[in-house]
Amino acid sequence: MQQLIHFIQKFKYFLFFLLLQVISFFLIVNNHSYHRSKFVSSANTITGGIYEKRSNLNKYFHLKKENQSLIEENVALKNKLAKLDVLLDSLNIKNTQNLAQQFQFISGEVYKNEFQKPYNYLTINRGIKHGIKQEMGVINNKGIIGIIDVTSSKYSRVRSILNRNSKVNARLKNTAHFGSLSWNGENHNIVQLQDVPREAQTKIGDTIITGGNSTIFPKGILIGTIVNNTKGIDIKLFNDMSTIENIYIIKNFDKEEIKDLEKKTNE
Repeated sequence: MQQLIHFIQKFKYFLFFLLLQVISFFLIVNNHSYHRSKFVSSANTITGGIYEKRSNLNKYFHLKKENQSLIEENVALKNKLAKLDVLLDSLNIKNTQNLAQQFQFISGEVYKNEFQKPYNYLTINRGIKHGIKQEMGVINNKGIIGIIDVTSSKYSRVRSILNRNSKVNARLKNTAHFGSLSWNGENHNIVQLQDVPREAQTKIGDTIITGGNSTIFPKGILIGTIVNNTKGIDIKLFNDMSTIENIYIIKNFDKEEIKDLEKKTNE
C-alpha cells in the first residue's frame, strides 16, 4: 500500500495529465457525432479482428473433430450407395428377393506410412475389435491403397500397393480388358499394369480401375491413368502415396461364400 502511495505521489502530475486526456477524449467522442462514429468504427474493427482471431483459433482446435465427422458421414454415404447398387442390380434382373448389402466401409486413420522401400507397409488404427480381418481392401477417396496383411486387437498392418509382393486385379475403364497391377519398386507415384491382352488398345490418359474379379476390392475403385504404354504400361496413381491419412477398409460380406465355392470348383 505504501508503495502505491509513493508511486502516486511521485507521478501525480503525469497521472493527473492522463486523467485530463481521458476526460477530454470522452467529452469529444460523446458530444461530436463524427468523432463518436469514428471511435465506434475503430473499436469495431479492433474487436472484430480479435473475434476473428479467436474464431480461427477455435476452428483450428475443432478441425480434427470436424474432419472425423466428415469421415463418418462419408462412410455412411458409401454404405448407403453399396445398398443402392445391390437394389439397382436386382431391379435390372427382375429379382428383388436378395437385397443384402455385399460391401461395408469402415473408416480409419494411418499411423505409419512407408513408401520409399521395396516392400512398403502402413499401420492403421483399426483391428480385430473393429471387425478387421486379413485380405480386406484399403482405399481412400482418391483410390486404392493396399490390402490388410496382419491384424491385432486395435491395429492392422496394410501391405501397400507400393510393395513388390502386391498384386491387384485391374482393368481399363473404357474396355473389358483386365490385367494385374504391380509395382517395380522405383517411383512411388507410378505402378505397372501387366498381363494385359495384346489386342487391348491403350492410350495415354486412359483411366485404370479395379476389375472386381477378386473378393478384396469391388469393381470400379479408382487407381490411376496411363502415362506410358511403350515398354509395358505405367500407371500414375491418383493417390499421392506419401501423404495418406484417412482411409476406408472394405468388408465383403460374401467373401467366405465365394471362396468356398471356388474351392469346390477347383476340386
